[in-house]
Amino acid sequence: MEIIEKCNKTLEELYKFSTDILYLGEDIRDSRIENLEEEIGFKLPKDFIYIIKKHNGITLAGTEVYGLSVDLKGNSLDAIYKFEHFEVENIMPKNFFPFSPDGQGNHYCLDLSKLENNTCPVLFWQWDFEYENLEDVEVCNDNFIDWVQEVMIKWTLQTYNYNGTEK
Repeated sequence: MEIIEKCNKTLEELYKFSTDILYLGEDIRDSRIENLEEEIGFKLPKDFIYIIKKHNGITLAGTEVYGLSVDLKGNSLDAIYKFEHFEVENIMPKNFFPFSPDGQGNHYCLDLSKLENNTCPVLFWQWDFEYENLEDVEVCNDNFIDWVQEVMIKWTLQTYNYNGTEK
C-alpha cells in the first residue's frame, strides 16, 4: 500500500474517535515544515509531513504528537528539537527528531539518518539512559504511520471506545 493511502486510512481511523478524547490541530498551509527541515539539516519523512500538514498537532487520550507553531511555545516541534539537542544533560544525536513525549521525559523520535523511500524508523529515546552505542536505542516501528496505528490508535482502543467511554 502506498504511504499516502496508508496515511489516509489511518486518518479515517483517527476520525472515528470522539472529540472528547481526540484533538486535531489545524492544517499547515505555509512553509513552516520546509523551514524546519532547512533549520535542522534533515528531510522529514513523507508520512510525517503529510499528517502534520493535515493536523498540526494531534492528541488522542493523552498520547501527543507535537505541532509546529510559535503559539505552542515550548511544545512546538522546533522548540523541542532545540531543547533536546542543545539544552539537556543527555543530548540526543542530531538525526533523532523527537515528535511525541511519553510524559516521563522520554521521546519517540524519527531516525532521520535512516530515511529511505520517504520513510524512516521510529525510536524510543530514554533521557536518563547513557547509550554506549546508538544501535542500542529501541526501534519501535518501521515508520511514523505504523507508530500512529499502534501507539495512538491500537493502545487507545485497549482502554477506550471510539466514543470516548472507558472499556
